[in-house]
Amino acid sequence: MLLESIHSPADVRALPAGQLPQLCQELRDFLVGGISGTGGHLASNLGAVELTVAIHRVFDTERDRLVFDVGHQCYVHKILTGRREAFSTLRQLDGLSGFPKPYESVHDAFIAGHASNSVAVALGMARARTLAKEDYNVLALIGDGALTGGLAYEGLNNAGASGEPLVVILNDNGMSINQNVGAMSSHLARLRSKPVYYHFKKWYRSLFGRRPMKNPIYRFNHRLKSSLKKVLWPGSTLFEDMGFTYLGPIDGHDLPRLCDVLEWARELRCPVVVHVNTVKGRGCAFAERNPDMYHGVGPFDPETGLLKKTGEESFSSVFGRALADCAGTDGRICAVTAAMADGTGLSGFAKSFPERFFDVGIAEGCGVSMAAGLAAQGMIPVFAVYSTFLQRGYDMLIHDAALERLHVVLGVDRAGLVGADGKTHHGCFDALFLPQIPGFTVLCPASFAELRTMLRQALFELSGPVAIRYPRGGEGAFQGDTSAEPLVRLREGRDASLLTYGVLVNEALAAAELLAAEGIEAEVLKLNRIAPLDFEMFRPFFDTAEAPDILLAAEDSFGAGCVGQRVAALLAEGGRAPKQLILKNLGRTFALEGTVAQLEHRFELDAAGIAAAVREAAGHGRG
Repeated sequence: MLLESIHSPADVRALPAGQLPQLCQELRDFLVGGISGTGGHLASNLGAVELTVAIHRVFDTERDRLVFDVGHQCYVHKILTGRREAFSTLRQLDGLSGFPKPYESVHDAFIAGHASNSVAVALGMARARTLAKEDYNVLALIGDGALTGGLAYEGLNNAGASGEPLVVILNDNGMSINQNVGAMSSHLARLRSKPVYYHFKKWYRSLFGRRPMKNPIYRFNHRLKSSLKKVLWPGSTLFEDMGFTYLGPIDGHDLPRLCDVLEWARELRCPVVVHVNTVKGRGCAFAERNPDMYHGVGPFDPETGLLKKTGEESFSSVFGRALADCAGTDGRICAVTAAMADGTGLSGFAKSFPERFFDVGIAEGCGVSMAAGLAAQGMIPVFAVYSTFLQRGYDMLIHDAALERLHVVLGVDRAGLVGADGKTHHGCFDALFLPQIPGFTVLCPASFAELRTMLRQALFELSGPVAIRYPRGGEGAFQGDTSAEPLVRLREGRDASLLTYGVLVNEALAAAELLAAEGIEAEVLKLNRIAPLDFEMFRPFFDTAEAPDILLAAEDSFGAGCVGQRVAALLAEGGRAPKQLILKNLGRTFALEGTVAQLEHRFELDAAGIAAAVREAAGHGRG
């Protein structure tokens, strides 16, 4: 294989141009074969093969800074920058991350996991280069989907006005900024992407010196050209009005043209947008037919594309169906998502109630604010959003939802550890920041039955802003419904109290079984509500002489401000502080990639880890 001879971008630049099509085909075959075993982002990477090869032909990412937006299209980049042999560990415990990570390689300029920040980050790097009087290129690679986020336009607005040499590559694989129509538009696009045009334009500008806009002839011709272009080629005006030179649209699978255009963009030494049209799933029939299905995919058969694990019920799917059922009886219920209709289980709702379904794109802040507006006018909005992305709407949660106690319901999906996507995607902050917002109610179902009941409570029984947080995937051994009370005892025990919420109750129950076999009786307390908390919730369990001396609080969130700390403070205020307190959480460590079970084991949040902590504490107490 030609690919086996590629160990760095220098090897890509050294290849004869005639061998590049073979390299691209081998990259696609390698992607399908590798991702079929590990799962990951397939369609987006298949569509970015030629573009990534072209970037590495023209730029040196060991020095030049390439900033990915979101980063899910970085697999080809990783393969070409010396990580091909580690690709089988993609998204595995202690393996290769599915996103750019500077600790992995000097070629990864910046961590990427959330959308729309790349242009702003790249502008910061370009400004640093200027201040340090250094000489390297800065690129931002952003997809059309990320342009639904407001941060992208903040970055573009500032970058265009800055005059800093900067190349923004817009990988457009689904949504056109402005549809270019007609033969003249196509002709102009082809003309502007040819090297002869670039060289002529460069020569023409040089005739008028270093500041051509001071020459009246150049200014007249420039205004005339711009006016004609706005009529004949409207797609370019958005970026040019911001201060960019616009090149494109370019066929993102025409490698020679891509290289020519990127070379021209590099030579212009100003803010440039290179608009590239690509096809998601390119070169793989089943991924091209269903790019959404193969955007983020689990292990599959590389020949047929059939998933190896399908059809399992999840909290997301249960949430979506339950919400649709409620919407069928109450016309005030609306669903809001931020480009995650499938992921949050809302596809069925969208089909059944299209007039009450709103997708705001990758704009979580907009989702929260729009939901607040709906609530202010009498609707019951439900914003279904991944926990990690809800972080982007924090100010709106306070300012737009909480201050007026508007009845906004949040379906906080992927709460807690989520697995293979790693540190940028774990939902380990919402249990910390949501309870800190005055007026918020935060519910934590541990089973599908509880999710259905708590959703109805949130919609029809509670007031003010309400969040229901639930994990990725399915339920565990606990499948009951204890949602009537904020705190319940699932198991009696006199030696220790195991306090937790959500699906971690399964590990607590299993830990209690392990301890019982050793003669240590541990009670299991399950919080159904983590906000608001008050001492009266805990009085029946702790304000007694029989209350255990050891309290262990287990949660898959960070330590500072965690639920365990808050409960301990309430008990201390009520004069019932436990003699021994054990806080089992993530501490101050960002969890990496791995299955949820592997990560729970690493952080000692599984049954064995919880039991070991209680065993040690009980031993010390008896000593």
